[in-house]
Amino acid sequence: MNRTRVLVADDSAHAREAISDILGEDRAFEIIGEASGGEQALRMTEELMPDLILMDIRMPDLDGLEATGLIKMRFPYVKIVIITVSDDAAHLFEALKRGAQGYLLKNLSPSTWLEYLRAVVSDEAPLSQELAYRILQEFPAPPKQTAAGQSLTPREREILNWVASGQTNKEIGEGLGISEQTVKNHLKNILHKLQLENRVQLTRYALEQGLVDRKSHPLR
Repeated sequence: MNRTRVLVADDSAHAREAISDILGEDRAFEIIGEASGGEQALRMTEELMPDLILMDIRMPDLDGLEATGLIKMRFPYVKIVIITVSDDAAHLFEALKRGAQGYLLKNLSPSTWLEYLRAVVSDEAPLSQELAYRILQEFPAPPKQTAAGQSLTPREREILNWVASGQTNKEIGEGLGISEQTVKNHLKNILHKLQLENRVQLTRYALEQGLVDRKSHPLR
């Protein structure tokens, strides 16, 4: 089994220990390093090349948001999840703008942590419907993909619309009467065609191209 190699960046030794305990419950994850600040996280990323970074927001010398932006600029492949005690939506938006795949609250249960991180690693972590609704105003536009968008099949456009509404792969499969694996394969094709990396960018693309009707969005 290929284990996900994790770098934990948090200035609290207690928090790092707690995170280590949580991830130790799932053999899919392997902690390969711990950083106590943003600068150290940047150096250790270059040295260790982790698959996933759990990044605290408030750290000395370089906060988690700044470190996230620098790391994603140099190592775009790495997945970053912000860990925080605050559920301030502004933090989530800013983290995603800088390239993070999502965020976790420190007070969530270990099982919730593991479920979410497994989804992040497999590119299946859904956006909340609120985020899907607000993302049009919150994110800079990705490169125009008009020609690529025209290459999407009707089924791919349908799945893209479901993704933009904040649905999981399982929910999409149940809604369309197809297997979860079929949904995953469609998403891989969509990402390849549009030259995008994740659900955040897919949602932004769908909204930009008018594939989601904001007037009929469930949160309006």
